[in-house]
Amino acid sequence: MTSSSSSRNREDSWFKSLFVRKVDPRKDAHSNLLTKNEESNLYKIQFHNVKPECLDSYNKLCEDVLPSIHADKYYPCELVGTWNTWYGEQDQAVHLWRYRGGYPALTEVMNKLRQNKDFTAYRKERGKMLLSRRNQLLLEFSFWNEPVPREGPNIYELRSYQLRPGTMIEWGNYWARAIRYRQHNREAVGGFFSQIGNLYMVHHLWAYKDLQSREDTRNAIWNHDGWEEVVYYTVPLIQHMDSRIMIPTKASPLQ
Repeated sequence: MTSSSSSRNREDSWFKSLFVRKVDPRKDAHSNLLTKNEESNLYKIQFHNVKPECLDSYNKLCEDVLPSIHADKYYPCELVGTWNTWYGEQDQAVHLWRYRGGYPALTEVMNKLRQNKDFTAYRKERGKMLLSRRNQLLLEFSFWNEPVPREGPNIYELRSYQLRPGTMIEWGNYWARAIRYRQHNREAVGGFFSQIGNLYMVHHLWAYKDLQSREDTRNAIWNHDGWEEVVYYTVPLIQHMDSRIMIPTKASPLQ
């Protein structure tokens, strides 16, 4: 090989390297780096699109059944919150469940509910009222609060972010610093990322007294040094984002 061809090969290799993203070797799964390993909580979020004429009956049905599962120690799960979407996708119910003990607790609950005749009847009646439904299994970010019951009245915002694959750690690093800017009015309720369902999906759950309080709180964040940097570096990580304003139902521990 001549010296000139060898030089061209080195130049080509250097030029290509400009467009190749270096990947740091990792010794653990992303979920283990981002979540609270010692607590091992698993969450399930459910989105139920209800026939418009059936929404009141659907809510009443859920109020009769879901709190009993939440209160029964036989089932290792807790109803974190249940809402109707106010602004966003209409005639929609959102339920958030927590399983203390992770996947084994989820499996235990599912097996026990199959033997519960009241729950079987609830599912059958519920099916008549739904247009569609979907769910996701989630883990909670280690730097967020664990959702705990709160008194109302409040409105809730669920902000959902579809991230570019491979950017979850980067998102977590920025939000681990950013979350302190969002604690002043106790608006931060919970932060989660998907494990099953739509992948690379992040959900942030916020609570506000009303829409004007939401507007004032979000505007005030820009007075904090560092928030602008968080927005600048996290926006490019997002492929799609969505916001729901939700009203808690009577059965919701988050009011």
